[in-house]
Amino acid sequence: MAYWLMKTEAEEFSYADLEQRGHEPWNGVRNPTAAKHMRAMRVGDRFFFYHSGNERAIVGVGAITGEARPDPTADAPRWVLVDVAPAYRFSRPVTLAEIKADPAFAEWELVRQSRLSVMPVSEEHWHKLHAMGETPLQ
Repeated sequence: MAYWLMKTEAEEFSYADLEQRGHEPWNGVRNPTAAKHMRAMRVGDRFFFYHSGNERAIVGVGAITGEARPDPTADAPRWVLVDVAPAYRFSRPVTLAEIKADPAFAEWELVRQSRLSVMPVSEEHWHKLHAMGETPLQ
């Protein structure tokens, strides 16, 4: 299993929206690096659900339920989507400020490439962020 982080504006599509819908295609990604990461995702992988914009925090965990396929909202076949479902909420959000304050995250894309919307998460970071969010691994 691999771990990922996927960003979305809470006003556009929040973790609560995903919980309400039960599953959803994650579409609209138009960055080549983010699309490359999405092509590497496999069913069963987990991802941090990150609210960007004003909140800037990891709020929950989701599961990849469908592998990359062409995004019908795109005008070119290089853009893909994956299907996602909610897994569990964090007990408390982990903010970007907290992450940036911890030297263990200094080289992570979330800190170094702030505009990248989809990125891998190391197993070490996965565990550490769960602890920071006071959320047991599930």
